[in-house]
Amino acid sequence: MFRHILIPTDGSDLATQAVDKGIALAGATNADVTVVTVTGPFHILSTGTMQVEGTRASYDSDATAHAQKILKAACDKGSAAGVSVQTRHLWHDNPSRAIIDAALADGCDLIAIASHGRRGVAAAVMGSQTAKILTHSKIPVLVYR
Repeated sequence: MFRHILIPTDGSDLATQAVDKGIALAGATNADVTVVTVTGPFHILSTGTMQVEGTRASYDSDATAHAQKILKAACDKGSAAGVSVQTRHLWHDNPSRAIIDAALADGCDLIAIASHGRRGVAAAVMGSQTAKILTHSKIPVLVYR
């Protein structure tokens, strides 16, 4: 079945549920897991709260600490389930592209991702990383909702 599953997470409740389910799937299929989180690089002109409130150094430090917290939680869950979990913190302006590239680079044969299920105007305005991954990935994608 699947030998290496990539699970992207932003630390949200829904993404955390996808991490849990992806690790459970990996345990059932004896697959390895790579958990990734993607952080947008610092931009001087931004509407992002973390970027507006601080300097580049403080943003990078805070974002790294946040990513490490998310990734450590995933590692702990993997250890508890007896699943091998590798982690990656990626810096990229385009999270969907970073996720697909990481899956290809790591030789993953499945991307297991959460979706907020936004439709209509909300999806158009906010965008959907999951929809972009579904559209552009050549690797199978399992969507948790």
